[in-house]
Amino acid sequence: QVQLVESGGGLVQAGGSLRLSCAASGRTFSSFSSSVMGWFRQTPGKEREFVAAIPRTGGSTYYGDSVKGRFSISRDNAENTVYLQMNSLKPEDTAVYYCAAGRPIRYTQPNEYNYWGQGTQVTVSS
Repeated sequence: QVQLVESGGGLVQAGGSLRLSCAASGRTFSSFSSSVMGWFRQTPGKEREFVAAIPRTGGSTYYGDSVKGRFSISRDNAENTVYLQMNSLKPEDTAVYYCAAGRPIRYTQPNEYNYWGQGTQVTVSS
């Protein structure tokens, strides 16, 4: 079984920063370094929205239009962990943030990821 565990969410004022972490583990998850890691977010009644993805160490990173220039994704393959640094947060960034892993062809499509974390709440107050 593969487990993805997010942490780092919380309440922050607009303009502030948060750093989310996602730790991967599990007997069948032996190829973290070759997996695409992604972050998505979701608010009630809306579809899951692509935030960022990182194919592998040293590879290109990809971001949703709404977070470009403010968020940064990185990974530590030695620690099987992916991070999402979120700066200049806005109230509209409020959502549950999910970590995902897999080998998607289209990084922005949530249904192409195989594994998901339980989510961590991020709330940005105005």
